[in-house]
Amino acid sequence: MAKAKTPRTTKATNNQVITMPEAGTVPVIRKSSPVSNSSVDLAAQIRERAYQLYVERGSVPGHENEDWFRAEREVLSRQNHQQTA
Repeated sequence: MAKAKTPRTTKATNNQVITMPEAGTVPVIRKSSPVSNSSVDLAAQIRERAYQLYVERGSVPGHENEDWFRAEREVLSRQNHQQTA
């Protein structure tokens, strides 16, 4: 079975959530928890590295998961190394 792909957008959106009001009340608008910049940056780094691996392999399709997981390992390893240094 094919795997569902994750959304590729990292663009910040208006984080307002409108809840359905009770009868005779005013709707409540609250901010949802924003995605931290570090996690967005991390996802962008992984995506960029996965694309680099794809290009290095000659842009041959069919290895998307391998490229993604390898990129994830490399980026996370680099980040962990920087945090411990």
